[in-house]
Amino acid sequence: MGSITDNECEFDFIVCGGGTSGCVVAGRLAENQNVRVLVIEAGQHNENLENTQMAGGWSQLFDKETDWNITSEKGDGIQGREIKLSRGKYLGGCSGCNGTLCIRGSKQDFDDWGLKGWSGEEFFKYMRKAETFHSKPWFSHDTESHGYDGPLHSEPHDLAPISDLVLESMVSKGMPLDPDMFSHGMNPHGCGHVPRTVHQGIRTTGADYITNSKHRGNVTILVETHVDKILFEQSPDGNLQAIGVKVIKPDGTSADLRAKKEVIISGGAYCSPNILNRSGIGNKDHLQSLGIDVLVNLPAVGQNLIDHLIVFMFYETEKAGLTNDHLAYHDNAIASSYQQWKDTKTGFLSTFPFGVFGYARLDERLSDSTLWNTAPRQPGRDPMGLTSQQPNVEFWNTECYGGPKQFDKFPIDHKHAFSMIAELFSPRSRGTVALRSSNPLDGPKVDCGYLTDPLDVEVLAEACRFGNEIVMEGSGTKNIVKGSWPSDLTHHKYTSREEWIPYVRENATTCYHAAGTCAMGKSDNPAAVVDETLVVKGVKNLRVADCSIMPTLHGGHTQMPAYGIGEKCAEMLKERWSL
Repeated sequence: MGSITDNECEFDFIVCGGGTSGCVVAGRLAENQNVRVLVIEAGQHNENLENTQMAGGWSQLFDKETDWNITSEKGDGIQGREIKLSRGKYLGGCSGCNGTLCIRGSKQDFDDWGLKGWSGEEFFKYMRKAETFHSKPWFSHDTESHGYDGPLHSEPHDLAPISDLVLESMVSKGMPLDPDMFSHGMNPHGCGHVPRTVHQGIRTTGADYITNSKHRGNVTILVETHVDKILFEQSPDGNLQAIGVKVIKPDGTSADLRAKKEVIISGGAYCSPNILNRSGIGNKDHLQSLGIDVLVNLPAVGQNLIDHLIVFMFYETEKAGLTNDHLAYHDNAIASSYQQWKDTKTGFLSTFPFGVFGYARLDERLSDSTLWNTAPRQPGRDPMGLTSQQPNVEFWNTECYGGPKQFDKFPIDHKHAFSMIAELFSPRSRGTVALRSSNPLDGPKVDCGYLTDPLDVEVLAEACRFGNEIVMEGSGTKNIVKGSWPSDLTHHKYTSREEWIPYVRENATTCYHAAGTCAMGKSDNPAAVVDETLVVKGVKNLRVADCSIMPTLHGGHTQMPAYGIGEKCAEMLKERWSL
């Protein structure tokens, strides 16, 4: 599966990128045994990567060859900081290192796209198609919101004691319990449980669509191979037509591979725009500056980068047994936890250490904000562009200390810490993705644009204020918190929005929800890269299928949309080619 011979260089479909969406597209196309599909993945095969199966091993995939190792440009809105933008570089991509969360967002999020075939009702159907949901006796799930025969296995998460207390605090602070609210997508203010892409202690990844029991002989998987550019020719009607790809093989040599029907780019929000750029499709000034021949002047390529920002607020508790730190940081705990997973696929490392979740509208809390009150808004929407049926922010807790690698003050010596996390939805700030050079082995140049819009800062600061109140004043947690963690922080004492603003600028980090850089839109929309069928404007037989096509970012997490985009793209391809 790692190489092909010279006489095996022609396929019906070529999928550029073996991440979440790419694997879905390939797996669904291969259901027709008469179709030959090639998947090109820059990283290695995931078959021997234990940390893609063991959900608790996610961080061990970063900062090495299994990570794209992208770092953002220094950001003006975040005090000149750089942000590590880790992405999975192996078959299955980020589905092998994400938070395992199935948070679909609100149906209104997708209605807002205003694009044929992509309404909330329609798109939720494609997310359901991917799933096989396994409930548990204690979980009151919404039957109609789940799928039951897809390759993606999911189940609810059994909470650590700290999460039960946070849930109680959320309810006491005015966020009613709606157990399966993150699946049905109809509640903008409340708290509940989130199904995870883990079943019987094993993480499901996009690679499952084309490996193991789902592997079919008509799928070729080419790993450790980088896509250089798309190959084109003039079609009989005079238009540009994709006919294959040029790749860089593991030994550094190049090869041309042919696609008889279509090429699908699934490199994600950071890599898909640059595959287009290297192919001569993008902003002509940018391409010409790098000596790349311009085939289609499409200025929107690499623009409109959107991401969700999160802020961690850590707290210490002296009460033992509430958090799971004793299973990770105390004595020789991690070795015991690892052996438990190896032996029984249970325990701390069989899950991702996130607890309960909540959505919140912040209208009343921002009613004293001059910036909020004077900002322009459309009828029926707030200044962030959201209706009253869409949450402004999301909250959740960790069940132990942990997060991005800058959080390294681990609670050893039998101490205990957890965090409340605030996430900003519908950010107004935008970033860009561009080429560093024409070399396909060079990583993308990413300017995230975080917090360059003052309203983003205002809303996220208020979210932190509310999240802190949940922990410090909520009935479940107010009596168990010793203070901020580590002890040199004092955020647990902050009471005003103004106090939270510098904390936000200094501590906000990515939620790894990058989207928007190959935005979908109507044919007359200059901000669009692809149309409603995901076909690249100005080109035939070339589509993009991943979260880069999202014109705006939904109020949720991007795993389920990535699966849904793959499912919908595959269905459109089957229809187009009568498969």
